[in-house]
Amino acid sequence: MRAPGRAQAVVVEDLVKQFGAFTAVDHISFSIPAGEVFGLLGPNGAGKSTTIRMLCGIITPTSGRGSVGGFDIVTQSESVKAHIGYMSQRFSLYEDLTVQENIEFYGSIYGVPPARLPERKRWILGMANLTDRAAGLTRELSGGWKQRLALGCALVHEPRILFLDEPTAGVDPASRRSFWDLIHTVAGQGATVLVTTHHLDEAEHCDRVGLVYAGKLIALASPAELKRCYVAGTLLEVRAEPLMAALDLLSRHPAAKEVAVFGAALHVVVDAVGQTQEIARVLAENGVTVAGISPVLPSLEDVFVALIGEADRAQSRQAG
Repeated sequence: MRAPGRAQAVVVEDLVKQFGAFTAVDHISFSIPAGEVFGLLGPNGAGKSTTIRMLCGIITPTSGRGSVGGFDIVTQSESVKAHIGYMSQRFSLYEDLTVQENIEFYGSIYGVPPARLPERKRWILGMANLTDRAAGLTRELSGGWKQRLALGCALVHEPRILFLDEPTAGVDPASRRSFWDLIHTVAGQGATVLVTTHHLDEAEHCDRVGLVYAGKLIALASPAELKRCYVAGTLLEVRAEPLMAALDLLSRHPAAKEVAVFGAALHVVVDAVGQTQEIARVLAENGVTVAGISPVLPSLEDVFVALIGEADRAQSRQAG
């Protein structure tokens, strides 16, 4: 799965990671061209963090291979670590140091030349809008500002490849949007970014998205391609009361291929828009008040629900 036209910054081929009898990552393959923002999207426990830790040289794959920046993730893991920036799920900076002291510390750890460090510190403080907070203790920052600082420290040595593992976990929506602005600033300067997330809206910010479920890569495309290609049929938004009664009825009706709660409505996949009347009839005959049924364009949440449903059905067929 190599994207054409650009050098590949990250290559993953048939990668597997097992912990005893449990397979956390199950034969996944993908590649990321230089300069791309690539998202690994999936629920908690899907295998995203395990994948990123293998690519960073932190843990060793059970089988398969991978390369990052041209370095093999098994035989050249120390070279991989020296050429990437990595931001883990957990805030890993020193809260008793000031903002600028954390930057200076990580600059020394990454081997930034002393003559270069003042310029890098100024750039990071400006990029993260932390100049006025440079002398303040890190523990006094809010969650969003801490994430900005952590990103800056991951960039202090000017890596060309950046791995961000759930970087916005526990951060408020406004801070998440600001953080994604920073990611695109970095990517706009030529860096390759791999980011893991379980926030579906964040996937919209990626050039391409890999959907991971139960350790498997179940789809790989741009957000627009995913929405165009992976919902088979017509998607209807059904506004009805009581909502859960409508969900129960349609989940058992053969006309509905997929049914999921979407905000205060249901999203229902049918073969054709002409089945709208059948959906309305079934609900009305069973005491459900229908406020409206209309075709809508699928969201990434719709795509993910459809793909997970198909993956679960395929697993059930194999088990049976």
